[in-house]
Amino acid sequence: MDFSGRAVLVTGGTRGIGHAIAEAFLAAGAEVVVGGRREPGALPRAGERSARFVAADIRDATAAAGLVERAADHLGRLDVLVNNAGGSPAAAADTISPRLVEKVVALNLLAPFYVAQPANAIMQGQRTGGAIVNIGSVAAHDPQPGTAAYSAAKAGLLALTRALALEWAPKVRVNHITTGLVRTEAAASFYDGAPIGELIPMGRMATPADVAGACLYLAGDLSPYVTGADLAVHGGGEFPARHLAVSPGVPGA
Repeated sequence: MDFSGRAVLVTGGTRGIGHAIAEAFLAAGAEVVVGGRREPGALPRAGERSARFVAADIRDATAAAGLVERAADHLGRLDVLVNNAGGSPAAAADTISPRLVEKVVALNLLAPFYVAQPANAIMQGQRTGGAIVNIGSVAAHDPQPGTAAYSAAKAGLLALTRALALEWAPKVRVNHITTGLVRTEAAASFYDGAPIGELIPMGRMATPADVAGACLYLAGDLSPYVTGADLAVHGGGEFPARHLAVSPGVPGA
């Protein structure tokens, strides 16, 4: 896919999935700005080309708007926004503090909205419009213990995606990616030694590159009529508990 001449902003683009997304757009020819709270030791790059970094805590609406404004100033326009920043520690619903609930919802639901609003304002003024991709989670569809606040926020992000797609079409397309387990550095240290691949039909966790490829599709010229969509990048989900209970050996074998 050719993104030459296009300007891309990736929130949470300094590590993990966001880092891979930024590198994929750079490799496809785009100019890229990554946002984060702290500048990383190494920015995403492809060949001799590197992303630019803008510091911002996008849980604050003013800071989120500033990130978009500075990205557009750096790049001269804004064609693609990838709302990737997110995450949450595990926290039991009966003991999680109100402060942590607020932080989780702010990062995973409010921040994407705060960034999308000013991005949409810029894209609506461009002849070619733009595309927004929100990175969600299987937690929105299938909550697990310890994820109440996170699951609720991610379910809200999916609903937000569909609402914005309705309001901002036809100039701006807004789509959602449901990610499953992704083998980032943090996830690898947590899941190493666990038979995760046996629970997933595709036999492995996703790589950040799997998610990045889906972003290129949803933001590019192969999906001009796709908006309000939820693209599952989760390897088929997980085998149902009833299957695991009655099937000996490796699930799906």
